[in-house]
Amino acid sequence: MLTRGKVDDSGSHHGQKPRILVVDDERAIVESLRYALEQEGYDVLEAGEGGEALDLARHAAPDLILLDIMLPGMSGFEVCRVLRQESAIPILMLTARGDEPDRVVGLDLGADDYITKPFSLREVLARVRAALRRAQTAARGAREQEEVLQVGEITMDLARHEVVVREEPMALPPRQFDLLRAFLANPGRVLTRAALLQHVWGYDFTGDDRTVDVHVRWLRQKLHEAGSATTIETVRGVGYKLGA
Repeated sequence: MLTRGKVDDSGSHHGQKPRILVVDDERAIVESLRYALEQEGYDVLEAGEGGEALDLARHAAPDLILLDIMLPGMSGFEVCRVLRQESAIPILMLTARGDEPDRVVGLDLGADDYITKPFSLREVLARVRAALRRAQTAARGAREQEEVLQVGEITMDLARHEVVVREEPMALPPRQFDLLRAFLANPGRVLTRAALLQHVWGYDFTGDDRTVDVHVRWLRQKLHEAGSATTIETVRGVGYKLGA
């Protein structure tokens, strides 16, 4: 599975420069792109054939790939197809062909954009910036979705550490907050006492699973008092689940 490093709002790995992988077997093109990208403040990796590009993409986790279609060995189309099964990394296809079929194939395989040779470096830089902005916006949206959990009339804002039930705030101590978070993240799924102990109290907790029962009872009572139709159900002999 292709993984990417943590990218902040500037598009960089942990605050570092955004990393661009340039894939082309024409040395002059690689060198001109490298120079232009480095002048803009990007880190640049390069590959001259498809297999090498695939390995670099998987292990170096670039923020964007400039990918030529005509490559020795594995084609750019094939590299794009494989990577798109593993990652949402932005891919801009480079092609010497201007005909529509190649553009359509690249876009159908999941490429984000295409650039036809010969190209101006200003155009390449503009498209790189635009693709990185789109990727950053999508990443922020995903993070914001992850920070808000909602099941029925229960909403939990993780960033603000707030719980709202039927549009009214509900105060919870830390253990019950973490317990509710586990249930909201797994609606309808049965969570064993052992799993809840590990999630809320940690692997080094030395107590027994009756601790879970006590906190579930308290949390269940608070949800009932708040008028929630969504409650914590007991699954005998197994654990608990969040259900309507």
